[in-house]
Amino acid sequence: MTQLLRAWGAGDEHALEQLTPLVYSELRKAAKRQMARERDGHTLQTTALINEVYLRLVNLDGIGWQDRAHFFAICARLMRRILTDYARRRKYLKRGGDARQVTLDEGLMVSADPPLDLVALEEALSKLAAVDSRKSSVVELRFFGGLSLKETAAVLKVSSDTVTRDWNLAKAWLMREMKRFPVEGSP
Repeated sequence: MTQLLRAWGAGDEHALEQLTPLVYSELRKAAKRQMARERDGHTLQTTALINEVYLRLVNLDGIGWQDRAHFFAICARLMRRILTDYARRRKYLKRGGDARQVTLDEGLMVSADPPLDLVALEEALSKLAAVDSRKSSVVELRFFGGLSLKETAAVLKVSSDTVTRDWNLAKAWLMREMKRFPVEGSP
């Protein structure tokens, strides 16, 4: 896979054709995990997310692909951007802003898990990146990319213990930071 990535980075389109079936199932798993975190009724589908990642990947120029972990790190960053952009577009006033149509039955139901506000997460993650870019990268790779502790450590060239510490601290920091933002759909 690393050889195919490097050949593709050097401009070999045939390498991309060979690489696509090798990475598709992994990308699908990461996208599926990410979409499972989204609100019910999300109009972006897993396949559409994968296709958007693929389109952005083929339009990237001059990437010196290092290895499998580097490739999936870039894919994680692209998924993060796609989902955040999608959440922002959804909030535009011309599309109804935060207004959400619900039936009476839906309005009466109470959920134990509030929906994840990706815009608030993006803002908090950007603030974290300004304070500690490595912790922000850990969140991006683990949350958006679905990378394991070991894979994240390989991408960042640190130990798994360091990734575990960064992951725990970043989660706590983000939780605190996101409490400052109202949850999408709340009064």
